[in-house]
Amino acid sequence: MLKKDIVDRVSSELSLQKQDVGLAVDIMLETMAKALVEERRIELRGFGSFSVRSRKPRSTKNPRTGKVMEIPDRKTLHFTMSKSLKEALISDTE
Repeated sequence: MLKKDIVDRVSSELSLQKQDVGLAVDIMLETMAKALVEERRIELRGFGSFSVRSRKPRSTKNPRTGKVMEIPDRKTLHFTMSKSLKEALISDTE
């Protein structure tokens, strides 16, 4: 699903202009991105939570050349789905 699809769906459900809904979605995503850059946790009840995690530096081998490479520490985005979303996904597959 694309951002455009979300805007279309919300605007039709709420009978709002796509331009207004698009602006609201953009503001929401920018706010979430800023919070994650500040390493703050985002919790959307009934959906899940987003958080930033740090990965330690490590050594690995390039499978093609066999050369040892150093991978620096980095930050990754972690998503944990809510219990209700997890149950909905599990019941959908059964």
